[in-house]
Amino acid sequence: MRLDIQHIRELFPILHQEVNGKPLVYLDNAATTQKPKQVIDALVNYYELDNSNIHRGAHTLADRATRYYENTRTSIKAFVNALETEEIIFTKGTTESINLVAATFGRKFIGKGDEIIISTLEHHSNIVPWQLLCEEKGAVLKVIPINDEGEIIFEAFEKLLTEKTKLVSVVHVSNALGTINPVKAIIESAHKAGAKVLLDGAQSSSHFKVDVQELNCDFFAFSAHKIYGPTGMGVLYGKRELLEAIPPFQGGGEMIKEVTFEKTTFNDIPFKFEAGTPNIADVIAFDKALTFVNELGKENILMHEDTLLEYATDKLSTIKGFIPIGTAKEKVSVLSFLINGMHPFDVGMMLDAAGIAVRTGHHCTQPLMNRLNIEGTVRASFSVYNTMEEIDRLYDSIRKIAKLKNK
Repeated sequence: MRLDIQHIRELFPILHQEVNGKPLVYLDNAATTQKPKQVIDALVNYYELDNSNIHRGAHTLADRATRYYENTRTSIKAFVNALETEEIIFTKGTTESINLVAATFGRKFIGKGDEIIISTLEHHSNIVPWQLLCEEKGAVLKVIPINDEGEIIFEAFEKLLTEKTKLVSVVHVSNALGTINPVKAIIESAHKAGAKVLLDGAQSSSHFKVDVQELNCDFFAFSAHKIYGPTGMGVLYGKRELLEAIPPFQGGGEMIKEVTFEKTTFNDIPFKFEAGTPNIADVIAFDKALTFVNELGKENILMHEDTLLEYATDKLSTIKGFIPIGTAKEKVSVLSFLINGMHPFDVGMMLDAAGIAVRTGHHCTQPLMNRLNIEGTVRASFSVYNTMEEIDRLYDSIRKIAKLKNK
């Protein structure tokens, strides 16, 4: 199906404005995607019509809010092809989902001398929780190296696996470079060694189909705001047997069955991990974002984004001084680069003056930048509402910026 991009753009109010006197070109989608009108309307409608706490109320508003809230859980189950809705835990985002696993699975199953494996490509949110856990438990953190193209060296990963490896936690898609990791092979090798696997799906979930049963991962974490949904809402998928085996993350209301001063018994999954009043409005609105994605079709979205990436890479590579960073064979629509002799922040500010929004810096991947011997990059990341004409504007602006340096 050929997507009608102009029609899609009409659904996103934020795109129709000027920034610094120029029509906005939003190319910072790896940081967060923009929200279609139906998602914005769902947020407003909840507060105008259905505002109520969920699960505990007997009145009509509480019943409506609860049904809409749990409908989102059902939609997410289908979105990642989980076996059952009970395997879908609501969190604040990918970061909290990873921290949840570190605090629960880590607390119960990681001990002194045990090993956790991550990769050089990781976002800080998939590094720091494991460092904290290793410091607390006396465990060992190992890191999979990468090649100069930004790809995991799989043979090196296999050599890191031992009988002491308890968890492998890797990014599905690099937020900084766009690299798609060979996660199916990683999971198979990790399971043969007796280890469990967590996938950071913050980037992959927005670009292509994710099937947690086919992948056979043990945990999968992602965020709504990367998939046209609201901020402050995320998901942790976990296999039932693991979620039932690990302790709660936080204590409070909703996650209990019975409380006395002597003892507390905990609720069934998923509620065991959802203490307190949740982010009801954003969860409900995320269902509309998933409907938006499903109606367009992930295959069609991916095809459009891949076309944009190829066009942008080919065109910008003709600019003298343009240096692409991260040239993996398998990539999503992320183009990181440098302009020879210029600091990424300066390039980003000049692009902003032209109305073009990109991300600059280390992208919360400082160890990766250290491996590549750079401070950071300029990152343009494309989504379904971006156009060839916007890439042409990016090209024209970067060409002018590069000429300034070469004068």
